[in-house]
Order: sequence, then C-alpha cells, then structure tokens
Amino acid sequence: MKLPYLLTEDRLNLARFTVVLVNPENQENIGLVARAMKNTGFGRLRITGLTGLQPEAFRPAVHSADILKKASLYPSLDEAVSDLNLVLASTVRLRKAFRILTIDEMVEKIKTFPAETKIGLVFGNERTGLSDRELRRANFVYFIPQAGRQPSYNLAAAVLLSLYAIFRASGSQPVPQVAPPLPRKEQEDCLKLILKKLEKRGFMHDTNREHVTDLLHDLFGRLALSERDRRFLTAVFNKGLDRE
Repeated sequence: MKLPYLLTEDRLNLARFTVVLVNPENQENIGLVARAMKNTGFGRLRITGLTGLQPEAFRPAVHSADILKKASLYPSLDEAVSDLNLVLASTVRLRKAFRILTIDEMVEKIKTFPAETKIGLVFGNERTGLSDRELRRANFVYFIPQAGRQPSYNLAAAVLLSLYAIFRASGSQPVPQVAPPLPRKEQEDCLKLILKKLEKRGFMHDTNREHVTDLLHDLFGRLALSERDRRFLTAVFNKGLDRE
C-alpha cells in the first residue's frame, strides 16, 4: 500500500524560474534538461539559437514533453533574458573577470530577492560553455565544482545539479504523509493483546514477563501505532499464532 505524499511549502516560488539554454547542439540533451526540470518542479524553458525542436529532443523527455512543447525559442541570449529581473549563469571554469559564487552561495543569493523576482538560470553550449560576453548578461556567475578539469559536466547534468540545489532549498520536496497514530489508550490495548497471546503461547512467563513487556513497549511504542498497524498486528496475533 502506497502512502499519499504531501508537498511542503515552496519557499522559493519555483514557478518564477526560467531555464535558458544557449545554442545547444544536441537535441537529446534538451530533452534530458526537460526531464531534469520536471523532476525538480521547474516548468519554464527558453532556448536560443534554434528554430525548432526535433523528435530526438522528445524521446528522452520522459513525462516532460509538455515542457518542450511550451518552450520559447529566441534568436539571442539578450532577447531571452530581457524580461527577467535576475539572471544567474553557470560555469565549470573559474573566470578571472568575474566574481564567482559557489552553487550554495548562488542559492543563498536567490533567497535575498523578493518572491516576485523573475529569475533566469543560464547554461551554455555543450562544447564551449558560456563566453565572457554571454556571462556579462548575468547578474551573478556561479561555479559547479567537479573532481577534475576534464571532462566537464554534460549539459543536462549541470542543469540537474543547479535545479536540485534550488529545489532542496525551496522546501518543496514531497514527503510521505504518515497515518495518524491511535489514541495512546488504544495503542496500549493492542500491546496488551499481543502480550496476552505471547503468554498463551508460553513465550512469556514469570521469569521474563517484565523484560518482554519492556521490549514490546519499546518496539511498538516507537512505531506510534496507527489504525492500519493495529489491524495488521491483531490479524497476526489473533489468527496467525492461533493456527499453530
């Protein structure tokens, strides 16, 4: 039985973010970017340097073709970011001409701006990355660290790392909705039933009664028994043990 999931509060308002791909060469990478966006709760995609998307882009975009269908195409980066309030550009190379934020600093920087701020996350071409001129279109440049200088991150991997860092900070991760525990008295009644069955089977007796009682309370007390737990345990101890 699958537990329902709840979304915690989206503190960073993920709907205001736009991913911008600058002159991507590989259509498959575009599809993988869309998939990374869907995985992390982002939905706005802009692409420069292309006049259309090919079937190769849609094949890897599992459950995220809607992002590709709504993607906006622009002739230049200038036009793609013109209506955004805050632009952050990623790089795997340290640049002397720019102050580089770490990816964690980038997330903290985003938190300092009002919720209505429209934010763009810019990612460069797979081979060349972002040029210095393109980086100048950004308010901030951030660095995605890696173990060695080569190979650099795949475009989709760079996007996923960036979006996941923001996603985690947003607090919008899905969490399992735990079934509410029974009132404590009803939990205790269930434990008493289990203890009675164990005594009937000869497992619990005068010499170990206190020890077994303590162990059972410790074990099932930590479970904070729900109605579903009680039904299962009652079935096991009322039927399973009685058949032996």
